[in-house]
Amino acid sequence: MSEELVLKTVDLTKHYGGVHALEGANFQLKKGEHVAIMGDNGAGKSTFVRQITGVEQRTRGTIVFDGKEVEFKGPIEAREAGIETVFQTLALADHLDVPDNLFLGREKTKWNWLGPFRLLDYKAMRKDTMAALEKTGVKIPNIHNTIEKMSGGQRQCVAIARTASFHSKLTIMDEPTAALGVQETVQVENIIRQLKEQGEPLILVSHNMRQVFDLVDRIVVFRRGKICANLDIKSGNYTGEDVVAYITGAKTGAEYEGAARLIY
Repeated sequence: MSEELVLKTVDLTKHYGGVHALEGANFQLKKGEHVAIMGDNGAGKSTFVRQITGVEQRTRGTIVFDGKEVEFKGPIEAREAGIETVFQTLALADHLDVPDNLFLGREKTKWNWLGPFRLLDYKAMRKDTMAALEKTGVKIPNIHNTIEKMSGGQRQCVAIARTASFHSKLTIMDEPTAALGVQETVQVENIIRQLKEQGEPLILVSHNMRQVFDLVDRIVVFRRGKICANLDIKSGNYTGEDVVAYITGAKTGAEYEGAARLIY
């Protein structure tokens, strides 16, 4: 794993009026590293992700991505810069089929010499969709079905396959297995392992303790909008009980003691 940073945030803060949803988040992610973000509901996890991906504009703070300070105006800018994200809301187009969703916003075309009159290359997109589903182990009986006709698990798998199909500089998954059955969860976890093998960094937002300990190198715990712990779980020094203690406030990482006192 490289020591080079792919993402760094300094004093990342988001206020909604008088509500301090995220306060002073200092975070680092190395290239090839997989990090889980954990915390209770309302702890600031998803707010943190929304600032990184440009879904919301931060109140203050700095984001450095791939060596450059960035200020994304929206998630499309973040994606163009190399950040692929699976949100809890999925962001799929219900009336489109699987290939159209996989290539939404980055459609393949043919006869490009025609300029603005070039045509969509549906055959190439179908072929690449089948290859992407096979690569990720996602099983969709009929890729021509529209998303609205699919189960919640199938929809989630399509969103994750879309994310994993395009080589990115950073992948973010926000509760990717929350609505999935056992078999679909295994598929998603295998995709995450593939990303690790390929050296692609990942931020995983999850409540699933077993999953986190199986898949990531480090856990960053949020509590009441602040980071309260940074745990190297590969060292073997931490258990699930330790993580719960940090989530609930029974423990706070030594380097975050001052911030923790400000929470209460």
